[in-house]
Amino acid sequence: MQTETPRGADRSFLFVLGSSRADGNTEMLARAAAEQLPAEIPRRWVDLAQLPLPDFDDRRHDSEFRTVHENEELLRQATLEATDIVIASPLYWYSLSAPTKRYLDYWSGWLTAPGSDFRQRMAGRTLWGVTVMSERDEVVADGLVTSLNNSAAYMRMRFGGVLFGNGSRPGQVKNDERAMVRAKTFFHGETPLARFPYEEEPAGR
Repeated sequence: MQTETPRGADRSFLFVLGSSRADGNTEMLARAAAEQLPAEIPRRWVDLAQLPLPDFDDRRHDSEFRTVHENEELLRQATLEATDIVIASPLYWYSLSAPTKRYLDYWSGWLTAPGSDFRQRMAGRTLWGVTVMSERDEVVADGLVTSLNNSAAYMRMRFGGVLFGNGSRPGQVKNDERAMVRAKTFFHGETPLARFPYEEEPAGR
């Protein structure tokens, strides 16, 4: 069963900042896009550099009690409270930053925690990406895009795509006119259900 995408006041955005640099280009681009959202839509910003997580300890098949880190619970609750999760990660070695990847690794634990309904609650919500890179050809970020799309597909979420920007030095993305124009309408588009590459589009769509 497909879940309808919430609209208007029913939506709430969580922006997950995964840069190792404060006030970096990716955050600037994400904020430029967020400014275009209707004022009544709540938005929350979390900086993974300010909410560090320990390396994910995979205890999915272990009966031992696992202590929940304070920052982990804060991020879990923030994730569940949002209809739209925006991963704002610079392109590091052609993929997501380490803090961003660690945050997504924790989703594995939230999926399998006793009594968890994490996957059911995330189904139908929308995952977005924002990234700034020094390269001008977006194809070099295919690894980042694939990670986000496939993660959304596994969770039965929608995928809004990735907003790309160009820049390296602080503030340089502001000179990327193409990115700034895209930012104005990025969150206004339709968000189809994410699909793995091997899945076929349903007939009649």
